[in-house]
Amino acid sequence: MRTTLWIVPSVMVVLVALLFLATYGLDRLAANNAFHLPGFITSGSPDDAREILIAIAAAVITVAGVVFSITILVLQLASQQFGPRMLRNFIRDLGTQFSLGAFVATFVYSVLALGSVESAPATVFVPHISVTVALILTLVDLGILIYFIHHVATSIQLTSVVSGIARDFRSTLANLQADMATSAPTYTAEPDPSAISENVLAVGAPVYAHSSGFIQSVGHRHLMDIAVSSDSVIRLVRRPGHFVLEGQPVAFVVPIHAARAVSESFNRAHIVGPNRTLTQDLGFAVDQLVEVAIRALSPAVNDTFTALNCIDWLGDCLCHAAVSRLPDGIHRDSSGHLRIIEPVITVDRLVKGAADKIRQAGSGMPAVFIRQLENLGKLLRVVPSQELRDLVEVHARRILIAADETVRDESDRADVRAAFDAMISRADVGTAARDEWRAG
Repeated sequence: MRTTLWIVPSVMVVLVALLFLATYGLDRLAANNAFHLPGFITSGSPDDAREILIAIAAAVITVAGVVFSITILVLQLASQQFGPRMLRNFIRDLGTQFSLGAFVATFVYSVLALGSVESAPATVFVPHISVTVALILTLVDLGILIYFIHHVATSIQLTSVVSGIARDFRSTLANLQADMATSAPTYTAEPDPSAISENVLAVGAPVYAHSSGFIQSVGHRHLMDIAVSSDSVIRLVRRPGHFVLEGQPVAFVVPIHAARAVSESFNRAHIVGPNRTLTQDLGFAVDQLVEVAIRALSPAVNDTFTALNCIDWLGDCLCHAAVSRLPDGIHRDSSGHLRIIEPVITVDRLVKGAADKIRQAGSGMPAVFIRQLENLGKLLRVVPSQELRDLVEVHARRILIAADETVRDESDRADVRAAFDAMISRADVGTAARDEWRAG
């Protein structure tokens, strides 16, 4: 819903139409002397009401056109500066949707009120309450216009865009953890999940994709209902963020006779679309930050500070992922029986995605290498396992090798090596520091 620009304005138009029906009914009651209008309600002839409503409608629709033009300009600038995949972040912005909807709703209300004015000799009717409400909506729109200008000016700033992506990363991570928390405990008599997974892949019946595109979301609850009702185990082979081709396997099912029922219901449990989304795809947030950094490092832009800002927020994302329990892809029913196994993104995949492409694009730039090493040092302090610590050190050594091969000045290479040495020397801070960071 949030990724569609017209949903919120449409809802606001429907609400303002209902508001008009209410005020129109009150106007009719007042015209029949059912009650007396308060002193603050406007008064005047039908011509006066028409002039007011026409002026409001003309002014508001003009402002709505300006707002729409500004929105299109912002989208164009975002596409050029941050990349085309960032457009969805601006389209889904509720501030922009609400501002556009407010002006359109006021225009619709004014037109409806204008159509209710009657000036025939036999039936003279002026919707005084409706005209007053239209004037109030116009004053509200003035405040919304000021808000919109401020909102656009701040939303196109790099710091707002990049920090917003990191905030979406944390939100997606929290949602995935909440979904994982609903899984039932392990059934004691059940074999190891990896053995079950291998068995399903070996002897299971395939379930084919009904359409091509990126998997945007997986309805685990719906899949669980399917698996329980058919007493089956479903092994997914694609996760959110992966591209699937129509007619190719996306899952395997055991027992084989349950494959048909699973296949028929599979479309309702998966959302496949032309774009990746942050609904369940942690890697997409990392890829967005990497894309902005790579564009900044390109010869056409050459904005090193933008890249450094992206690297800092990538470090924030990786630290949150490292100290959090990422989904393990194991889903059980209420009895604890294994029902769904799916591939999941791991911390090492996130680290690789955040480090490799920027290291390659930042060839010959010591500032980029140093900032990457500083952030890997922060990550090294909070990773919970020796395996991940070894992985982080591997990426740090790759950065050091890249600096030795591409940085021309010896003093710059010495700075990069000093950053590497500092990262390694400060790596072992103990469990207490990791717990302190987690609590913060």
